[in-house]
Amino acid sequence: MATPATKLLLIDRVPNNYIRPQADRPNLTEVEASDASTIPLIDLQGLFGPNRDDIIRQIGKACQQDGFFQIKNHGIQEEMVQAIMNTAGEFFRLPESERLKNYSDDPSESTRLWTSFNIKTEKVSYWREFLRLHCYPLEEYMHEWPTNPPSFRKEVGEYCTRVRELALKLLEAISESLRLEREYISENLGKHGQRMAMNYYPPCPQPELTYGLPCHTDPNLITILLQDDVPGLQVLRNGKWIAVNPIPNTFIVNMGDQMQVISNDKYKSILHRAVVNSDRERISIPTFYCPSPEALIGPAQGLIDHEHPAVYRSFTYKEYYHTFWNKGLTTECCLDMFKIPSA
Repeated sequence: MATPATKLLLIDRVPNNYIRPQADRPNLTEVEASDASTIPLIDLQGLFGPNRDDIIRQIGKACQQDGFFQIKNHGIQEEMVQAIMNTAGEFFRLPESERLKNYSDDPSESTRLWTSFNIKTEKVSYWREFLRLHCYPLEEYMHEWPTNPPSFRKEVGEYCTRVRELALKLLEAISESLRLEREYISENLGKHGQRMAMNYYPPCPQPELTYGLPCHTDPNLITILLQDDVPGLQVLRNGKWIAVNPIPNTFIVNMGDQMQVISNDKYKSILHRAVVNSDRERISIPTFYCPSPEALIGPAQGLIDHEHPAVYRSFTYKEYYHTFWNKGLTTECCLDMFKIPSA
């Protein structure tokens, strides 16, 4: 049995089940290239020093106007970044018999190799294979992770720990940018949750016909994305698709649906997609920081007043994610289903 990625590497035309309808194709010629003026790049150097107020102001502006930003001087060593990318590459280059040990079509599995997104609900498949891991608490999940490559658990465990530290620092800054207590967001996530995906996008013979992932928002709180040097991420800004070209040793941070709820629509969950190319494989590693399933999510009370009534009802993250998963990746955000009718 071949994994989907293996099958995709052996063909010279896109199979029919991957071809998007004419009106729902990437239109790659209409995508704009990013530059310093279109993609906020925030230097976190001094976040806990005299520049804190200025950095928090930059973060708040990016969250409100763009829904995403890039960060540098984030505290994660370049050697660790390279090690996790090498580990991901080694995993997807393993013999298919070894990779298949992690293969599962059960979405409740906390560690699984899979393809596309949810083939049980989608009509057209997506050009990717991914390994999804639960990462927090580490001691509850690490024993389920792959043991090949041999360094997998060590490298991924160390990376997950450092990215969680970065996520918590960002959540503090985002809380302050909303004029909330520094710990407000963190204290309203229950026991917290952390997921990670290693996305593998094989070269595609006809990239104009399909997606790695189509336009969607993330259901979690914030996403911290590490990508290799191959372009593929695109974000929707002012009605136009912008290619977010990789910058070495930076991360992309985007707001998820839960942040839009907590901020009472002040900060926006960003629509984004992944496109593929005909020449090179691409690997991306997003970390999804989220509430724990039982956490009750709703607009922060400090952001609700007569002029700004609550836009969303309260709900558990388990309820929200269940709705998201069954709905599939569509341009209609799940958030609309949780709005208060009068909002």
